[in-house]
Amino acid sequence: NIILADEINRAPPKTQSALLEAMQENKVTTGGKTYSIEEPFFVLATQNPIEQEGTYPLPEAQLDRFMFNVLINYPSFEEEQDVVKSNTTSSDYSLEKIITKENLVDYQKLVINVPVSDNIIDYAVNFVHKTRPDNNCPEITKKYIEWGAGPRASSFLILAAKAKAILSGKATPDIDDVKNVIKSVLRHRIIMNFNAEAEGIKVDDLLEDLIKE
Repeated sequence: NIILADEINRAPPKTQSALLEAMQENKVTTGGKTYSIEEPFFVLATQNPIEQEGTYPLPEAQLDRFMFNVLINYPSFEEEQDVVKSNTTSSDYSLEKIITKENLVDYQKLVINVPVSDNIIDYAVNFVHKTRPDNNCPEITKKYIEWGAGPRASSFLILAAKAKAILSGKATPDIDDVKNVIKSVLRHRIIMNFNAEAEGIKVDDLLEDLIKE
């Protein structure tokens, strides 16, 4: 039910395509036979942001299938202490089941059924539109963005805001819930232009400016 594609940009395009087809279609084909993938189905992938030699960057259309792009920085001092202790001593670990797949599917349905007011949807859709360079976009979008986020981003913003609201004990999401997930949902869906690269403008900085605006 869970796949971790470690350093996915080191896989050749044909392998990437097969994996991401499964994400989109919830089925996989091999030897001319198609198999349905049982729910829940969850894909995680990692990329090394430093070393790019010998890699195959994912096309934008494939990146768009991932709901989130989460940046993982260095661990804190205390976290690194725990890592060192676990890596340099022998320990016996036992896994305990804390949820069934049926429960997880029920929770996913719960998120889908969370009500959202029209003004929250308007905010999410409007924000995504502000990332697209056209006559009605903000000046910073015109100056720094080559290609903005597509319609899938608007849907993922609302779904993520719903989940955030539930985890915070709220019955329905508000605009702060949408703002909280904007960077994770949008940072891999925006293509910066030459001006941004030349001036050292990062996508997260630009999204922060759009949030303030």
